[in-house]
Amino acid sequence: MSATTRRRRDTPPPRTGSGEAEVLRGFLDYLRTSVAAKVEGARGPRVRTAAVPSGTNLLGLLNHLTFVERAIFLGEDVTDWQATFHAAPEDGVAEVVARYRETVERANDVLDGCTDLAAPVPRPHQDQQPRRERPAPSVRWALTHMIEETGRHAGHADILRELIDGTTGR
Repeated sequence: MSATTRRRRDTPPPRTGSGEAEVLRGFLDYLRTSVAAKVEGARGPRVRTAAVPSGTNLLGLLNHLTFVERAIFLGEDVTDWQATFHAAPEDGVAEVVARYRETVERANDVLDGCTDLAAPVPRPHQDQQPRRERPAPSVRWALTHMIEETGRHAGHADILRELIDGTTGR
């Protein structure tokens, strides 16, 4: 480990209840916390600088996950997924992290009302938002997809944060 590497103490996976919903939500919240922590505290222009040929950047990853949470759990439409990988120029780390955490809180409010994992995710304010023709996914599918999506991007964030300032760990 180089002298510039800053190692965070790893947070172990959660010990959750024995129910399927508790396990899925426990792991999702664990990953949500991990990915937000990867972005929080990152400084300078490198947080939005692409470190790989695809253009992926640390701030854009969390911005993207905010949109995925909104689409899956809040029923919001996203018309340009590629655009979600870039935060607005006026948004800094604090704003993007706060928006993500607020979205996660709203998503958890929806999930708190879900007792049947096989039922479709409820769509808050559906009458006020135009929705695409696809039906809402099951709560089980939505949770599993968000675990996969958040975990994949948390791994990307690990690498990008280390390239920015040497910070590693969960």
